[in-house]
Amino acid sequence: MGLRNKQEIIYYLGNKHNKSLKEIEQIVTYQFKFVSQVMALGNFDTIRIPYFGKFSVNKNRVKYITELANKNGR
Repeated sequence: MGLRNKQEIIYYLGNKHNKSLKEIEQIVTYQFKFVSQVMALGNFDTIRIPYFGKFSVNKNRVKYITELANKNGR
């Protein structure tokens, strides 16, 4: 297969499954949008995507970034 980037993967899957490139792109990117939405809620939930990995937010890192932003007047 030898695919190098996301666009090649989308094109390959679209041709293989006879779907539009837009539809395949939505399928490929959905899980990342979901992770982003859950993390944006600020509940610090861990999200597990089977066969891909676990995503979490380090509360101490968020605290550090918030303090840093407050020091810089943001």
